[in-house]
Amino acid sequence: MKGLTYAIAGAIAMAAPAMAQESQDPIKLTLHDWSGQLITTTLMGEVLEEAGYNIEYVQADYIAQFAGLKTGDLHVAMEIWETTGREAMDEATATGTVVNLGETGMQAIEEWWYPAYMKDVCPGLPDWQALNDCAQEFSTPETAPLGRYLGGPVTWGGFDEERVEALEMDFEVVHAGTDAALFAELESAYQRKAPIVLWVYAPHWAPAKYDGEWVEFPPYSVECYNDPSVGPNPDATHDCGKPRGPIWKVAWSGVEETWPGAVEIIRKFHIDNDAMGAMVAKVDLDGMSVEDVVAEWMKANEDTWSTWIAR
Repeated sequence: MKGLTYAIAGAIAMAAPAMAQESQDPIKLTLHDWSGQLITTTLMGEVLEEAGYNIEYVQADYIAQFAGLKTGDLHVAMEIWETTGREAMDEATATGTVVNLGETGMQAIEEWWYPAYMKDVCPGLPDWQALNDCAQEFSTPETAPLGRYLGGPVTWGGFDEERVEALEMDFEVVHAGTDAALFAELESAYQRKAPIVLWVYAPHWAPAKYDGEWVEFPPYSVECYNDPSVGPNPDATHDCGKPRGPIWKVAWSGVEETWPGAVEIIRKFHIDNDAMGAMVAKVDLDGMSVEDVVAEWMKANEDTWSTWIAR
């Protein structure tokens, strides 16, 4: 999607002297398997191209990408969620080969979610123990008598199997193959008022489009994920809810030396949940391409992104 024509001549002119001292090799930005991340990354790539940088997009696994970031085979990852990526991020930054470039401005929630109509058959919701008592109401022929929890793609992590085991829940975790499949199943169930509890995340359009609630698990803590004595099960970890918090930007440590100007631009990148949710809806619900959605945002928000590339 190179060649968007919204560059500001003055900003580019100011960037040019610094760019002369920086590598012209492409900055490799990682792409994953959900629409929001594709939008965030493409948007960042377009802004960097407006500043004169060369960009290459590389498909990568969400968690496994840290191996490439450590070695410099990959350069920048635009969405590391506090909810599912914090442990991998902390391990990588502790090596000194990966650096945290700050928050994106988006706040992450990733948790079990159910449509509001399920409270008719399980009135104790959103409490997780009430959910477990109603497990059969969430069963399918494939999982009966266990309830069925529809998780995200396996590559997203999330410790759902560990939680089910630790809390001794009468649920079977079944993973959707893709982000699109996950929400297609929600749409189908919602239209039929069929039983479903699944992984839903924000920022996303689904919590706004559908009436429903997050399941309330025991409060998350770092210790709950690492110390069996913390949480209701004294013999297991992960017996609590998932963390919530910022979505982070990270990079190979060599980016700061190779493309220092780009690092400053990436640090300035900021977008909120509402703006991202609206763009994801345009892709997932309205059928627009990621490229067209990004182009539309760039045109409408030139005053914003031009400040990111100004020197």
